[in-house]
Amino acid sequence: MSSQPHSLAHEDAHEAHHGHSHGHEAGHGSLRSYMIGFALSVVLTAIPFALVMSGALDSKVATAVVVMGLGAIQIVVHMIFFLHMNQRSEGGWTMMALIFTLIIVGIALAGSLWVMHHLNVNMMPMTNEMMKNMP
Repeated sequence: MSSQPHSLAHEDAHEAHHGHSHGHEAGHGSLRSYMIGFALSVVLTAIPFALVMSGALDSKVATAVVVMGLGAIQIVVHMIFFLHMNQRSEGGWTMMALIFTLIIVGIALAGSLWVMHHLNVNMMPMTNEMMKNMP
């Protein structure tokens, strides 16, 4: 036998069938917000593509920095407009989980770059003669 009253069991079945619940603070997006997110995503994809294909920036480093910056902005756009992440959703737990994830990813990336840099610096130098004999 179920420990829930009939009306609560009916509401749970209704939510499971229709895929939504009424008790959460985070709302689903409207068509307008999805279209804004889509338009921003298209623009944030087209700009780096145009920069790379046209060679508008003389420096490859500057191009890479701009592309990565626009990529970071696009991640934020996706989180806000498509994943509906904000301070109110799930009582703030999704934002805390995101911040924790970003810290862990930052530590992993910084550590990897640090190790690769030091491996490159401490590697035995090779002459052109040695490079020719490499398989």
